[in-house]
Amino acid sequence: MAQTPRPSVMGHTLRRVVFFMLVALTTLIALGLMATAFHNNGLSPMEFILLLLYAVLFSWICISFWTAFMGFFTILFGRDHWAISRQSGVSPDPTAPPPRTAILMPIYNEDSERVFAGLRAIHRSLAETGQLNGFDFFILSDTRDPEVWVEEELRWQDMVRALDGKGRIFYRNRPENTSRKSGNLEDFCTRWGSRYRYMIVLDADSIMKGEMLVEMVGMMERHPRVALIQTPPVPVNRESLFARILQFAGSIYGRMFTAGLNYWQLGESNYWGHNAILRVQPFLDCCGLPKLPGREPFGGEILSHDFVEAALLRRAGWDVWLAYDLEGGYEELPPTLIDYAKRDRRWCQGNLQHLRLAMSRGFNGLSRLHFLMGVMSYAASPLWLFFLIATGAEAFIQAQQRPVYFFGENWVPVWPISFTVEMTTVLLVTLTMLFLPKLLALLLLLKERRVARAYGGIINATLSVVLETVFSVLTAPVLMLFQTKFVFAILMRRAVGWPPQQRGDHMTSFGEALATHGVQTLIGIVAGVLSYRYVPAFFWWFIPVLLGLVLSIPVSILSSSIALGRKARDWGLFLTPEETEQPAVLRYLDDHLQSCEPVLPVLRETQANRFVQVLTDPYVNALHLSLLPEREPPNKRRQHYLQGLINQLEEDGPDSLNSAQKRDLITDPGTLQSLHALFWSRPPANAGLLP
Repeated sequence: MAQTPRPSVMGHTLRRVVFFMLVALTTLIALGLMATAFHNNGLSPMEFILLLLYAVLFSWICISFWTAFMGFFTILFGRDHWAISRQSGVSPDPTAPPPRTAILMPIYNEDSERVFAGLRAIHRSLAETGQLNGFDFFILSDTRDPEVWVEEELRWQDMVRALDGKGRIFYRNRPENTSRKSGNLEDFCTRWGSRYRYMIVLDADSIMKGEMLVEMVGMMERHPRVALIQTPPVPVNRESLFARILQFAGSIYGRMFTAGLNYWQLGESNYWGHNAILRVQPFLDCCGLPKLPGREPFGGEILSHDFVEAALLRRAGWDVWLAYDLEGGYEELPPTLIDYAKRDRRWCQGNLQHLRLAMSRGFNGLSRLHFLMGVMSYAASPLWLFFLIATGAEAFIQAQQRPVYFFGENWVPVWPISFTVEMTTVLLVTLTMLFLPKLLALLLLLKERRVARAYGGIINATLSVVLETVFSVLTAPVLMLFQTKFVFAILMRRAVGWPPQQRGDHMTSFGEALATHGVQTLIGIVAGVLSYRYVPAFFWWFIPVLLGLVLSIPVSILSSSIALGRKARDWGLFLTPEETEQPAVLRYLDDHLQSCEPVLPVLRETQANRFVQVLTDPYVNALHLSLLPEREPPNKRRQHYLQGLINQLEEDGPDSLNSAQKRDLITDPGTLQSLHALFWSRPPANAGLLP
C-alpha cells in the first residue's frame, strides 16, 4: 500500500475552498431561481421571510449533498491518499516500552447482561490478535438504580473469573454522577490515566473488532500529533422493521458520507463520543469542560461534550481525524420510531448549547462550523416547519388576489406572468440534492459487485433503497414535529435531563402510538382540510407531508414489528454486509447472550431482587462491600436518616423504599454491615420481618 506524506496546509485549504465554493454557488443559484419566481415589483415581507428561510435550509442541504458527492468520488476512485490510514507517519521507537491502552465502557442504568456480553466479545476478538496484554478494560458505572448496580458487580466478577482477568478488567461505580459521561471519563483520567497512553471510549452498545483496536493504537503511535481518531460505527443487530431500515440506510449511505466528511475536514474532524481512541494526556490537559453561565437548558453542564472536547483539542494544536476506511466498529440503534425520538430529545438540548460555544473566543472557523452544524441538526426542523407555514400563507395570499388585466388607458390586456417553471425548477433542484446521494450509493454497488452481493444483490438493494426512501418521506414530517417540540421546550427553559435509553427490541402498542402521535395526526388532518379548502393548488404539493402525519400511528406501530423485520430479511430486503456474512465479534456477542453459562452460581439462580440479595447473601454482600470506596463516617444527621430507613425497611419491607433510599442504605459500608448482621442474628421465626 503506497504511503504519502501528511498534507500541507495549502492542500487542506484548497480542498475546503473548493467544497465551500460549491456549497455557496449551488445555494446562490437555487436562491436566484426562487427570487425570480416572486413578483418583480419588489419583495413582500412574507416573500423576504421565505427567501431567508430557503437560503438557510438549502445551504444545509448543500453541505450534506456535496459531502456525499465528495465521498462518492473518493470511494469510486479508491481511498483518499490524505486519509490518516494512508499517511506514513513516524516509526515508533523500538526501545520504548509498548503503549498501554484502556478500553472504557461508561454505563448508566444499562442492561448489564448485554453490556458484559459485548465486552466479553471484544475481549475474545482482541485475544485472537495476540495483543491482549496491551489492553485493560474498565467498566465505569454511573448507575443509580441499586438493582442494576448490584447486577453489574456480579456480572463484572463473573467476567473476571471466566477470563482470568484479575488486574486487567476493572469496575467502579461513582458515588455521584457529576457531569454525566464527561465527568465519568474525567474521573478515570485523573485517577488512572497516568498508567495509559491511550483510551478507547465505547458506548453501552458498542462492539469493536480486536484487529480494529490494534490498528487504532498503531495509527496513534505513527502520528504523535494526533490526539483523537474517530471511527465510523456501523449499526447492527436490531430486528424490528424500523431499526433494520435505519441499519440499511446507515450502512449503504454511511460509508459515502464519512468519506466525504474526511475529504474536507481532514485533521480538524469531530468526535462522536464513542468508538474512538484518544491520547490520554492531551485529553486531560485540554478537555476540562467549564459550566456555562446561567441555568439549564442553555447554562450549566455541557451535555453534548464530544464536539466540545474535539474543538478544545484542535484549539491546543492537536489533530483530530475521522478514520473513515477503518472497518470493524459497530453500534445498535433504537428499535422504534418513538425510542428514536426520545434519543433525539436527549441530544437536542446539548446540541443547542453549542450555539453559545460557536460565539466563544478561541475556537477556529471549522470548530465553529461543527458547533453550528450540531445546532442545525435540530434547528432545521422548526425552520422547515416555519417555511411550510410561510409557503402556505403566501399561497393563500396569492390565491385571494384577483389579476388586473387592464391598466390606465391600455386597451390591450396585460396577462399575469406565470412562474410555474421557476418554482418547479426550485422544487426539482431541492429534491435532487436530497435524493441523488441515494442513487450515488447504488452506483457504487455497480462498481463493487462483492459489496452488492452483501446487500442482497443489486436488484434487492435497489428495491430496498426505494422502500427506504418512501419510509423516510413518511417519517420526516413526524420527526420534524418531534424535534420542533423539543426545540421549543428547550427555548421555554424546560431541561430534558439524560434518562437511560430503551435499547432492546420491543413492539409499540396502539395506546403508546396514540398517545405519542395523536396530536401529530390531528395536525395533519386539520392542515390538509384547510389547505384543500382555501389553497387547493398548494394542497397537492403538500400531500407528502400530510400523508406522513396522518399515517404516523400505523407507521409507528408497523415499523416497530419484529415479525415484519424478520420477514423483510427473509425476502432479502434491507440486508447489510454484517447480516450476510456476520463478523466473528458479532457471533461472539450472540454466543454470550444465548448460550454462555455464568461462572458465578448466584447468577444462575433466579433472583428477582438484587437489593435484598446484597443484604442477605454473604457472597454478594462481601463483593459489594469490597467495591465500595472509602469514605468518612456519616455525621449524626446522616446516621439518624439511615437509621430511619433501617426501621422503615424492617417494618414495611423493601417495597416501601424508593431507589434513592435503597441506594443510600447499600452505599454506606457500616449501615450495610449492620443490616447483614441484623438479618443473620435473627431467629428463623422472625427472619421474615426482613425480606
